[in-house]
Amino acid sequence: MINVNNYKETVHNLDYSTLPATMWKPFDYIKKATMDYTNWNAYDSSEGIKRMMDKYFFDLDNFLQKNPKKSTTPTTETKVNTANVVENEPKVKQVTETKAITTHSVKTNAENKNEEDFDLTFVERIPEELKFIKRFLSWNNKKKTKDDFLRFINSLHRAITERKVTKASPYAKQIRYIQDKLILRYNEIEKPEVVVINPKTFNEFKNLISQERVMPSVMLIKRYITLNGKFGVKEKAQNLIKAMERAYKLKKLTKNDKYNKLLDQMHESLLTYTRSKTQKILSIPQPELNGLNGVLGCHCELSGIEEDLNGVNCLEPDTKVTPAIPITTYNTQLPKGVMSSMEFSNVQFKTLGFVGKYRKLIGDPSKGFTAMVYGKPKMGKSFLCVDFAGYLARNHGKVLYIAREEGLDMTLQEKLNAKDVKHPNLFVADTIPEDLSFFDFIFFDSVNKLGLSASDLETLKQANPNKSFIYVFQTTKEGNFRGANEFQHDVDVVIQVPEKGLAVQNGRFNQGGEMRIFEDESFKQAA
Repeated sequence: MINVNNYKETVHNLDYSTLPATMWKPFDYIKKATMDYTNWNAYDSSEGIKRMMDKYFFDLDNFLQKNPKKSTTPTTETKVNTANVVENEPKVKQVTETKAITTHSVKTNAENKNEEDFDLTFVERIPEELKFIKRFLSWNNKKKTKDDFLRFINSLHRAITERKVTKASPYAKQIRYIQDKLILRYNEIEKPEVVVINPKTFNEFKNLISQERVMPSVMLIKRYITLNGKFGVKEKAQNLIKAMERAYKLKKLTKNDKYNKLLDQMHESLLTYTRSKTQKILSIPQPELNGLNGVLGCHCELSGIEEDLNGVNCLEPDTKVTPAIPITTYNTQLPKGVMSSMEFSNVQFKTLGFVGKYRKLIGDPSKGFTAMVYGKPKMGKSFLCVDFAGYLARNHGKVLYIAREEGLDMTLQEKLNAKDVKHPNLFVADTIPEDLSFFDFIFFDSVNKLGLSASDLETLKQANPNKSFIYVFQTTKEGNFRGANEFQHDVDVVIQVPEKGLAVQNGRFNQGGEMRIFEDESFKQAA
């Protein structure tokens, strides 16, 4: 039976790559925690570590009984008949240097560690290069198609072009190696084949990715940002509050954490949101959001062209790939976000391409426009919106119609059937889903029934900048829309239905446009 007395001899000639993936982590932990099996104080001083090691000894003993040992220095090299991505590759020097982006690390004493935290370096962001190395290793002994290779190459080259990966990276040699091997196989592959990575390279790459983990505080910040602009996430917000409090209790977070002030702000914001009876959407103020994104984002600057890691644009299938295609040069003299008026005068703004009656009413808006529609009951504003939703679904993308006013009832069904508005791209709901990423156009009928404030709508818009929103409003007895004036100021298009069947529009795309809602007799009868 394997124990602390014979473990070193047992693993001395053990080929690491032959172990199951579930054994890699404890294998590494024990090696580091015992300083290459010379100091077993961690085993004696912690019950948690002792239980973990004893379980690993038991599992390893069972594995070795069923699988004979393999020497790490075989006398003959086995030839693999499957197409080998990395066959006969040169030695890649192992990199142990921490990337410059890793600005904060925490290492605890062995007696304070649990099974998951042996000698790890906690970082703010896992370097992009390590993510690609991990993805490359995940391909080992997996069957991959030509399209799989293409997607990997495209994502790698996109990262290089965007300067997320550069020649100055401590992992540049590994990335260049991966790039060359992927391109070599992509240019030759005809049918799906199994990827086989040389065990020595596999182990060297595996060691690179096994020593860094994202800081607990940064993981919590990521969870917080994902809730921004989401409707109905109070339960998730409450769970996040509990996770923060639990992390402090378990001392995974301390008051000395560099992001402690941010965490305090997050905690207060979450408490305010979960306790509020009127706030429907979690809104992170833009300055705070920018600061949080700064924690997670890349601060790289475009500063010339790298000679060895050159990116390419996304490739079409069957394109012959070469590793070095020049990148467009950039003018780095101007501050970020500033461009010449000469350049700006030549910018082509893409519009949606409206035609027919909706071009006459609204004009030709750009992607991500916002509109509000209001009018007294029975004047036709809901018919107008349902018809408009059908037009958008048939011609411009996926549409969500949130019918909070009437709900998903027979009345809405009749409106959808009145002019055969139903379409595979048109979807209906009676409340706002948490995730709006699937849709291009979202109708809120009505904003008043959904209980949304102007700040709620602004938050939704900021969180979904490429989506178009159409807001339907109830009106007062005088015919004005119900709500604050800022609703009207924050949209691109304002459509009023002042009398039965007439829509009048004022907005930035077509001042004074008009349309008869019930121009079709069948539609008029349905109304």
